[in-house]
Amino acid sequence: MKAAPRRFDVDLSLAYTLPGTTDFVFQIHALNGIDQVVESESLRITPGARQHIYEDPQVGNRFLRLQADAGPLKIRYRARVRVERPSRNKRAQEHAVAELPDNVLHHLMPTRYCESDLLGPATLELFGNHAPGTARVEALCDWLQRNVDYRTGSSDTTTTACDVFLRRAGVCRDFAHLGVTFCRALNIPARLAVGYSVFPAPPPDFHAMFEAYLGGRWELFDPTSMAEPQDMARIAVGRDAKDVAFSTIFGPVTAGPILPRIVAVA
Repeated sequence: MKAAPRRFDVDLSLAYTLPGTTDFVFQIHALNGIDQVVESESLRITPGARQHIYEDPQVGNRFLRLQADAGPLKIRYRARVRVERPSRNKRAQEHAVAELPDNVLHHLMPTRYCESDLLGPATLELFGNHAPGTARVEALCDWLQRNVDYRTGSSDTTTTACDVFLRRAGVCRDFAHLGVTFCRALNIPARLAVGYSVFPAPPPDFHAMFEAYLGGRWELFDPTSMAEPQDMARIAVGRDAKDVAFSTIFGPVTAGPILPRIVAVA
């Protein structure tokens, strides 16, 4: 069942100081597809810089390539996004591997941050006896909420799902990576989803959830329980964090405040 459409206003400000010419790759544009539509958007870069935008033809992730000279750099991205996300199908079933579409199959494979091969035995011990389908993915999300502490500063850009499983602490990206890893170890295709999320309390920030392929479609789950899946405007989806990083910087920079804001307007 499709939920009523919702509209969100996104407003992102980024600031950097560059000691020399620096290249960037950003993923900050709201995804225009899947279950959302970008109704309007604008991008302002101060001062002007060499830049262009290209799109991943498979899933629609948009990349901003930018080269800026030494000095201050400010980026402002604003958008209105209409989200028409179906309500979660509580009765969705898992698929046999042989039934998976070709473009979904690779989301079963272990990746740099999601070592589903290494965590396979532990995953089967924890969740192997749960009824397959949506209920099993919800059960692993419940396990993550009970057994992993949300702790700012407890991980970094090298932290993997195995690290989180052992340390039992992380941030939203780490919860999502472990959720993806558990799913893949159960032969459920899964991928990372990042975006602008509405939180019940400030501060606003980029947020990571994960999607599991159940009943013929991708279902969105937030294992931190910090935000409702209906309240996220996706930026990108990918195999793990290396596919969906909001910024990749080639060169030394000093970063200023990162201020992503999203407000529900309808």
